[in-house]
Amino acid sequence: MQAEPFEIAVPEEKLEDLRTRLERINWAPDFGNEGWGYGVNGEYLRELADHWLNRYDWRAHEAEMNRFNNFRVEIEGMPIHFVHERGKGPNPIPIILSHGWPWTYWDLRHVIGPLTDPAAHGGDPADSFDVVVPSLPGYGFSTPLTTPGINYWRTADLWVTLMREVLGYERFAAQGGDWGALVTSQLGHKYAEHLIGIHLTDAIMLNMFTHDRPWVLGDPGLASMPQGEARAANLARLRYYSAHVAVQALDPQTLAFMAHDSPIGLCAWILERRRNWGDTNGDVESRFPKDDLLTTMMLYWATDAFVTSVRYYYEAAWNQWQPSHDRTPVVEAPTGLTFHGPGAPQEPSEQQREYWNLVHWDSHPAGGHFAPAEEPEAIVRGIRATFRNLR
Repeated sequence: MQAEPFEIAVPEEKLEDLRTRLERINWAPDFGNEGWGYGVNGEYLRELADHWLNRYDWRAHEAEMNRFNNFRVEIEGMPIHFVHERGKGPNPIPIILSHGWPWTYWDLRHVIGPLTDPAAHGGDPADSFDVVVPSLPGYGFSTPLTTPGINYWRTADLWVTLMREVLGYERFAAQGGDWGALVTSQLGHKYAEHLIGIHLTDAIMLNMFTHDRPWVLGDPGLASMPQGEARAANLARLRYYSAHVAVQALDPQTLAFMAHDSPIGLCAWILERRRNWGDTNGDVESRFPKDDLLTTMMLYWATDAFVTSVRYYYEAAWNQWQPSHDRTPVVEAPTGLTFHGPGAPQEPSEQQREYWNLVHWDSHPAGGHFAPAEEPEAIVRGIRATFRNLR
């Protein structure tokens, strides 16, 4: 199984087609929506579309992506794209970083340099890593995906093949957030003997979809929950996260037909999440400038990845996770947690201490769902601290 160098080069016809579609948008009416209460604000979406059509330069961002060492390999008939950067230090340890939705591998770009070459970024060269950043199956350049049933626990199997059989690392570290946290925890659960350790930016239990209503995020049982802060917090969380989980777990293909044919439809669906899930205080560009937002859109649009990215939810909901063992902790690999965002806990809960084999945790008041893109320095510190005593 051989990985081949991969150059990112979106065909010009794809870009021309995009320009034509952006010139002919049939705008939906929007009124009384200044605070984004109904969803994406039409005025801002028009502003972003104008930038996309008239000022955004995909080729410049494509060139930046090609400055990294990109590869593709076929594993079990599936194309897998990944960045592989070697560490500069006395004893780099291999680490695979996994993204979530609606992230892309490019959201992790700011942590690659500090992890591979700590000395060049004010750190200790003893903390260096060989960094592998794949695109999840069916995302970005890990397309086209035509194999059904691929979800977070199946992705963990693919990552073991990538790291051990393709790249030759007998043991390795892993890190992730959102879907990437589930992939990473599955590695630490099923393949603990091959893992040096793991680091998470989201403490998500592997059985979160293993219940009768997997389209309800974590099935918090609100009906029986007493009034109070915990119930209010769950309601607020569901307000932000329910829509996409329900649609993408129950009806992903119908949504995909709309987004696949309309760049502005795709953009609106992803934009709402970048604004509301990031630590933006309602100002999406405080975290994600227009060019960053549009590069995310392009990595879904130009690769035809939207359809398979949203199916990832269906496959998690209806091909439910089953444990590989009944030991405790469930995730046996040494684990570090980095909590982030306003109101982040200062230390793990008792449940988290029992579920993961915790060796490190830290907390930061800033950052949101896209932590490596929002607060890369904090994430780098958390990763370094987790593995410093595991080398």
